[in-house]
Amino acid sequence: MSMGRARAAVFALALLALLMLALSGPGTRMGWWDWRTGLTILTWAAYIGIAAALLAAVLVLMLAVPRWRARPWTPILALIVALVAIAPPLIFLSRAKAVPPIHDITTDLAEPPAFVALADARGKAPNGVAYEGAAAAEGQQRAYADIKPKVLTMPPREAVQRAIDAARALGWEVVSSDATTGRVEATATTKWFGFQDDVVVRVRPEGTGSRVDVRSASRVGESDVGANAARVREFLAKLT
Repeated sequence: MSMGRARAAVFALALLALLMLALSGPGTRMGWWDWRTGLTILTWAAYIGIAAALLAAVLVLMLAVPRWRARPWTPILALIVALVAIAPPLIFLSRAKAVPPIHDITTDLAEPPAFVALADARGKAPNGVAYEGAAAAEGQQRAYADIKPKVLTMPPREAVQRAIDAARALGWEVVSSDATTGRVEATATTKWFGFQDDVVVRVRPEGTGSRVDVRSASRVGESDVGANAARVREFLAKLT
């Protein structure tokens, strides 16, 4: 293979990795394939991108030879494209390894808020409606010890409305709310893959104020890569 063809092949490989990255999330979100296929495409984008980056790096080093310095931008651009393609998947995979493989986060590990309005939708999803119990609680305590209930200096009815306002401000779809029982249920859709994660907020009297407990759970996937913990933290911060 000539040098020109080698450069073209590596550049095409880098573009393929970038294309797979670009399609992995939106394709899943638009229903072109299921979420497992989307994650597989993301993983292979990383593999192909790494191969393209290594080959492009070799071609860049070969520019030191005078007779191979013609059109030097081709291997340099291929290296840049490959690095752009592999960065998001590698960040995603490193985050997945840094957190426990759980997908259900709650501020009350002893008595997690229960889904009511969303129970049917969750019952049809792979992760189901029930809390996973001791395994999830142990993983959460180890990784997200800061997630605790929030106490507000306002009556429960007002706290419920505050919870509804916070959920809507975060872009969640509020599915159900009941000021009498102190419950709010909503669905959050992730931006890239379009994963649907469900949230239930429980408000109970606490002295002269209210105690707010939150539970955020993914419908699919063994690990949420820390998404539900981040969502609970963001919601509790929004309340105040």
